[in-house]
Amino acid sequence: MFDITLRRFKDRIVDPVARFVPPWISPDLVTLAAFVFGLSSCYVAAFSDSNTWPVLLWLLNRALDSLDGALARQRATATELGGFLDLLGDFTVYSLIPIAIAYGQDLRPTRLPLIDDNNRPDWRAVAVLEATFHINNFILFYIPAVAVKQRRGDKELTSVAMLPALVEGFESGLIFTAMLIWRRFIGPLCWGMSVAVAVGIVQRVWYSVAALKGVDRTRSRST
Repeated sequence: MFDITLRRFKDRIVDPVARFVPPWISPDLVTLAAFVFGLSSCYVAAFSDSNTWPVLLWLLNRALDSLDGALARQRATATELGGFLDLLGDFTVYSLIPIAIAYGQDLRPTRLPLIDDNNRPDWRAVAVLEATFHINNFILFYIPAVAVKQRRGDKELTSVAMLPALVEGFESGLIFTAMLIWRRFIGPLCWGMSVAVAVGIVQRVWYSVAALKGVDRTRSRST
């Protein structure tokens, strides 16, 4: 919801930092480091009682995820492969965080306060959240795929544009951070995020219907 608004603010912070990155550190290397930190956050959340380390590793993932793009733009080395790897890492970590937290809560019912046999994580909430991710991502990428296909005459998809919604990158980051800090509340947080993502799905379906009607009208006029 706030990604476009906050992007300029983020760029004012990240762009100066990118200038100090040594030349031998490529944007793809930063993307890889972000992915490793993201996976590490999931692992620690699953197998450690610490709340601090999962959050720190997650924040490092977010910081590096912002840095790789700025670095590529400054050096004029942005590539489609780099964008693909960046999104692949994001989607992988986003999918694993709720699962890792819930799995970790299941492993240690007696070592954390308020966790016992009657207060285990609600896997239904995690499943519903993952389902909303799946539906949301389909909508997110179908429209750009059709638009590019229309523009390039059925050529292969090479770029995508994000449709606005209630939950975007910024909001997802806040919710995932809350999950890592208050892991015993993974169920309610997953339910809440599922509802918010579902609202975004409705928004994107609304945009998509209008966009696809426009594509169909353009196609019918050209035939």
